[in-house]
Amino acid sequence: MELGILSLSDLQRDPETGRLHNAATRTREIVSYGILADRLGLDVFALGEHHSLDFAVSSPAVTLAAVAQATDKIRLTSAVSVLTALDPVRLHQDFASLDLLSAGRAEIIAGRSAFIEAFELFGVDPASYDEVFAENLELLLALRESDRVTWSGRFRAPLDDAQVPPRPAQPKLPLWLGVGGSPGSAHRAGSLGLPMTLGLIGGNFQRAKPVVDLYREAGTRAGHPLESLKLGLTSHFFVGETSQDSRADFYPYYREYLRPKTPDGRGWLVGPDEYRQIAGPAGALMIGSPQEVIDKILTEREILGTDRFLGQIDLGGLPSHLVNRSIELYATEVAPAIRKETGFAGGH
Repeated sequence: MELGILSLSDLQRDPETGRLHNAATRTREIVSYGILADRLGLDVFALGEHHSLDFAVSSPAVTLAAVAQATDKIRLTSAVSVLTALDPVRLHQDFASLDLLSAGRAEIIAGRSAFIEAFELFGVDPASYDEVFAENLELLLALRESDRVTWSGRFRAPLDDAQVPPRPAQPKLPLWLGVGGSPGSAHRAGSLGLPMTLGLIGGNFQRAKPVVDLYREAGTRAGHPLESLKLGLTSHFFVGETSQDSRADFYPYYREYLRPKTPDGRGWLVGPDEYRQIAGPAGALMIGSPQEVIDKILTEREILGTDRFLGQIDLGGLPSHLVNRSIELYATEVAPAIRKETGFAGGH
């Protein structure tokens, strides 16, 4: 089972000044987390893409390239690339370049995105965003297969035996589909035989089982071998020295991350009772002492058949010293136990 970390690069407001935290400092901190994860032997570093001033990173490949230059083994992936709003040719070129720079460690997790800003910025009609995504995914799959592509669609200019350089160091770029829980998205991933990364952000993780079952059923029905239908999970994440300390340290930042920032904005207010529930043994929040997190990851694996877990480690303005300690405990105490239990060598 692969183990890694994820940053979405959210920028929070200083409670005293009301100003957004500095994007330059935040980006450098994120790079340092990827370097630390590599040094401690974690398997994957994932970075989100957003297109508003509430986030520091809009081009994951650029920031991942900085991580690539200071690391040796860790795999580097977007989480997710907003394929609805991106040109597939440019996306493939960016990550093929990252793959060359990192000696074959680049991946793409592609998704539709639930944030409207990217559609407005790049001129995508929200009413047709699923059709645009499906067409862009078709082209991206073609680009992975060959260095010369002939293709046509409704939303982009056609390609006629076009060369698409550079080619990646790997035979083809690994591609996962990022899914937020939509049955249609899970069915698409399975039908195409692509690995699926499922985001778990609230409630009880056992509720994800119907979507996971649908993914695997669609894949096997389409003729794909079950072993190729890999499942990744992402969750909000924090490891502390003890159960009590981890919950106390993390709560104010978790609450700040999820609370609506405008009267009609995204998010919700997490009270103490809900926090205790979603931090419990079956809740989606991956938090606690090292042993609690070990038990929870293994339980998720038993129920859902997880092949990869990515913990979102730096949300809500969590100070870097707490993030670094969480990564250290994850890599030195949680990961060895998970690898021993699952028989996955990992750790480079």
